[in-house]
Amino acid sequence: MVRLRLGPLLRYVDGTSATVWVEASRPCTAKVRCADGAGGEARTFQVEGHHYALVPVTGLTPGTTVPYEVLLDGVRVWPLSDAPGESAEPGGSGAQEPGGPGAQERGGPGAQEPEAQESGSARNDGHRAFPPSVIRTPAEGDELRVVFGSCRWAAPPADGKDRVGPDALDTLAARIAAAPDGERPDVLLLLGDQVYADETSDATRRRLAARRDLTEPPGGEVADYEEYTGLYYESWLDPEVRWLLSTVPSCMIFDDHDVVDDWNTSASWLADMRATDWWQERLLSGLMSYWVHQHLGNLSPDELAADPVYAAVRATPDGTGVLRAFAAGADADPASARWSYRRDFGRVRVVMVDSRAARVLDEGSRAMLNSEEAAWLREQVLDRPGSCDHLLIGTSLPWLLPHLVHDVEAWSSALCRGDRGARWARIGERLRRGADLEHWAAFPDSFTDLADLIAEAGSGPGAPATVCVLSGDVHHAYVAEPAWRPSAGRGSPSARVLQLTCSPVHNSVPLSIRLGFRFGWSAVARALGRRFARHGRCSRPPVTWRRTAGPWFGNQLMTLTLKGRSARLRLEKAQTEEGGRARLTTVWTSRLTS
Repeated sequence: MVRLRLGPLLRYVDGTSATVWVEASRPCTAKVRCADGAGGEARTFQVEGHHYALVPVTGLTPGTTVPYEVLLDGVRVWPLSDAPGESAEPGGSGAQEPGGPGAQERGGPGAQEPEAQESGSARNDGHRAFPPSVIRTPAEGDELRVVFGSCRWAAPPADGKDRVGPDALDTLAARIAAAPDGERPDVLLLLGDQVYADETSDATRRRLAARRDLTEPPGGEVADYEEYTGLYYESWLDPEVRWLLSTVPSCMIFDDHDVVDDWNTSASWLADMRATDWWQERLLSGLMSYWVHQHLGNLSPDELAADPVYAAVRATPDGTGVLRAFAAGADADPASARWSYRRDFGRVRVVMVDSRAARVLDEGSRAMLNSEEAAWLREQVLDRPGSCDHLLIGTSLPWLLPHLVHDVEAWSSALCRGDRGARWARIGERLRRGADLEHWAAFPDSFTDLADLIAEAGSGPGAPATVCVLSGDVHHAYVAEPAWRPSAGRGSPSARVLQLTCSPVHNSVPLSIRLGFRFGWSAVARALGRRFARHGRCSRPPVTWRRTAGPWFGNQLMTLTLKGRSARLRLEKAQTEEGGRARLTTVWTSRLTS
């Protein structure tokens, strides 16, 4: 009998339609059936022996909340059954062992079954009762709650004690489940490092060791598509997160750890990676698995219908070759693929920017975004002036950093460009790699271009009330506010502009990071940064900025609440109370508009 291996994930939602993503154990027809008669179905497509469907749901009514269920070949598989032997959850009662019949369904003895007992039950028994999964459609003028964060290392603790603290997504899910009619996000923005290909858990390394020799590169890191699927099982079969993603729409973008730490730092870094015998398969598998698990759900039904790669993958019995060719093309020519996307939630516009794969790495023309990507971003941000009250620009990497970090990144960029000679260029490259100096500040022209674009979008008649840059990556949270220098050629925009950074959702925050970033915001650090900038002969950026809140450390989430032209921001941290129960605690709130 066909089983639900992963999902469902509720992805796109508007007033009348939605998409729901699932993975099944074999080819089948996936159907979503809503309690009010809305629904839809789709035939699975195949990639590397796995079977997926993105089901378009139509007939929804704006402003309603409707439960739904998932059927595979007519058999209901979601919600999960609690009856022994009837669980649809992979690895639960009746699941196949690795290499058994289930593996043959997915392409042979090399395939692996997800190990739900390791990816979920360390936190609970995998059969906790959750409220029904629902699709909640917006109505015109509704308040919009946007929850965002990044960097979720999903591995469960082997001994039941989580060394990095309670998971903020788990804790959010528990709060919503306890009061399903209470406050909940309208959308969840996951800003990178949804999986860690280069920092794997003990359970993952055991699975890898059963397939290959871990003394050979890439060792305990993932090597191919099949191993990537194990990361998604580990992350999305966590029972709380599985339910959360089934009932709250989500938007996602990759960051470096989705492929490898410091992905696309520089041209010489990329040349070194391409010289290895494992990198090409790792990159192609990373892009392919991202396209399947994350990227497709970012697109609207109309965008999916117009996507030639999606059409080609679905049109063939096995889409592996089509998708591999697409990934290889994206590697050879980053301009041939677009991972960035735009979502409109009424009068709130979200523009999610690929700040990893779209880079130009040549030192003479180094840019965060290639020319095609930059033109696309400009078109989306400036589209139909007056049509949005709030503009949210999502980029996994912060635009505004602590001043010392910004100046050191700009300095290293100047050194690597050769502005201080060949010897300093070699030193600059070592520093850039060793200290992860590859944010927007390390691409000075792109930093300035983004500042100019934000100023243009936030000025003039019909400007939005706020322009917020949403980011993660740096394992702490803060709010920073820029002001434009008179020498930049334009005044400060009328919109309130903010850098909102929130990370991690679930990861370690070493003492060195805490001390380093606290110091990085200090006046002493700012003066030190100016010395670096002078040595590198760096141009002054077109904006100054100040930290207005933070820094905060720990597993955390930010929530933007938007209605009309008003905006409120809240930061919550996952903390363990007496008795071992975790909850989200409000650390800071602020009204962003008057």
